[in-house]
Amino acid sequence: MKQLVILLIAFATFSCTNAQKSSFSKEALSEKLLSANESQVAFKDILKKYKGKTLVIEIWASWCGDCVKAMPKLKELQVNNPDVSYLFISADKTADKWKAGIDKHELKGDHYMMNDGMKGVFGKAVDLDWIPRYIILDKTGKIILYRAIETDFDKINETLKSLK
Repeated sequence: MKQLVILLIAFATFSCTNAQKSSFSKEALSEKLLSANESQVAFKDILKKYKGKTLVIEIWASWCGDCVKAMPKLKELQVNNPDVSYLFISADKTADKWKAGIDKHELKGDHYMMNDGMKGVFGKAVDLDWIPRYIILDKTGKIILYRAIETDFDKINETLKSLK
């Protein structure tokens, strides 16, 4: 009986952490991110500039092998969806490495960096457990796809197609 209870608790915990969300938490929205010009900007203020636009958010890092491996698919996504906006949020540990990664991979879009890495306040607030991580918002700012990773480009493409 104890094993069944433990199994049910584990299942419920796993199911809840992978749940689809339609909006960001207050913690995520209020967290400040470092902009490319070295200013601190609240995530909610970053999102305001995308109101009325479909937005793909990629959380990545220059040191992340899976992130680099997914770059060609991301660039293809950008070519096939030119009307979509792209926001990159880095989990790099230093601004120098983050900016070098942007230049090296020629990432087109807006760029910000978490102040405290993957396991910090922002990472926890968006349930970050893997990078690259993709989140898609519709034109009203509602989250349509909350949790996608580098192996989910078919799902990402289908989601963007459904929003046209």
